[in-house]
Amino acid sequence: MEERKNKTFGLLGKNISYSFSRGYFTNKFKELNLEGHSYKNFDLQNIAELPQAIKKEALLSGMNVTIPYKEAVMPFLDELDETAAEIGAVNTIKFTKDGKLKGYNTDVVGFENSLKPFLKEHHKYALILGTGGASKAVAYAFKKNNIQFKFVSRNPKNRSQISYEELTEAVIQKYNVIVNSTPIGTFPDVDLCPNIPYQYLTDKHLLFDLIYNPEVTSFLAKGLEKGAAVKNGYQMLELQAEESWRIWNESK
Repeated sequence: MEERKNKTFGLLGKNISYSFSRGYFTNKFKELNLEGHSYKNFDLQNIAELPQAIKKEALLSGMNVTIPYKEAVMPFLDELDETAAEIGAVNTIKFTKDGKLKGYNTDVVGFENSLKPFLKEHHKYALILGTGGASKAVAYAFKKNNIQFKFVSRNPKNRSQISYEELTEAVIQKYNVIVNSTPIGTFPDVDLCPNIPYQYLTDKHLLFDLIYNPEVTSFLAKGLEKGAAVKNGYQMLELQAEESWRIWNESK
């Protein structure tokens, strides 16, 4: 069967007018002279609207998935890549040649490759702020790199999670990699930041914020004040987008 020239890709999410992905892929299609390719936002108020939205798009070949649907989308898929199944979250969907929807997680590739250059010998313990879909990819990358971690949640549900109230000086000193996987601090709410005791941060800490807008969130700025190494989520987004593109263009 001949490969079709016209293809539509998209981002599935809720309240996503800010979409990094649409701008990134629109530029990519221009650079590659792929005139028949387009990228659009699927801004759904409820995940139950997904099958109908897909039905209306005959040329749909792949989707990225963002907040709050990285976990909720899974029951709508026909199969899962092994890594996505293990993580328990999907941020990339491929429409296979036999018409099936297959879920992947490229967040883990983006996060791991973005984080690695900043890891030092003493970075053995990490805190993951938030427990949503993105946090699961972060946890998977930590497991792969032998970094022990705890999730920090407003409502801890099991022994792998602790509350914000439990973040004592001793905890902050031990867990010197801290990742914000929540949307707190995203534009336009740039003055907000996760409620952690920033006074205990030191130059031994590494703060990673999955947010990329603004470039320096309040979370990262407070880390910089204490001499911590910081990294925002922009490169992670670029890397996961490129991995999505690779998956969509695989022959199988």
